[in-house]
Amino acid sequence: MNIRVYYKDTDAGGIVYHSRYLDMCEMARSELFFSNGMMPFVDGCHFALSKIESKFVNYAKLGDLLSVSTKLVELKNASFRVYHEIKRDDKLIFSMEALLVFLCEDGKIKRIPPKYVEFLKSFR
Repeated sequence: MNIRVYYKDTDAGGIVYHSRYLDMCEMARSELFFSNGMMPFVDGCHFALSKIESKFVNYAKLGDLLSVSTKLVELKNASFRVYHEIKRDDKLIFSMEALLVFLCEDGKIKRIPPKYVEFLKSFR
């Protein structure tokens, strides 16, 4: 997924705020579902971020066109881990590994439905 850096993403010097990289990864993850005709929630449950590990390698600035990639790292019964990279012209800017759990409205973590398991497997 490509994302353009806009003024709202930057500080007074035109450098992207550190928290915006997390937003970009979230947008890319959600877009995987949307672009495949699925929603990132079903039957009162959704994929909730549980843990992240990130690395800031370089910086992006106003006007840059960034590429955000997502790859499945691990899939379990009720959770999955993904690895994101944000690049500008094939140069790594930011990377992040995220653990997401299938969390329901009652606050309980539940098994990921089979349809979603198959969908997630396609991003290995």
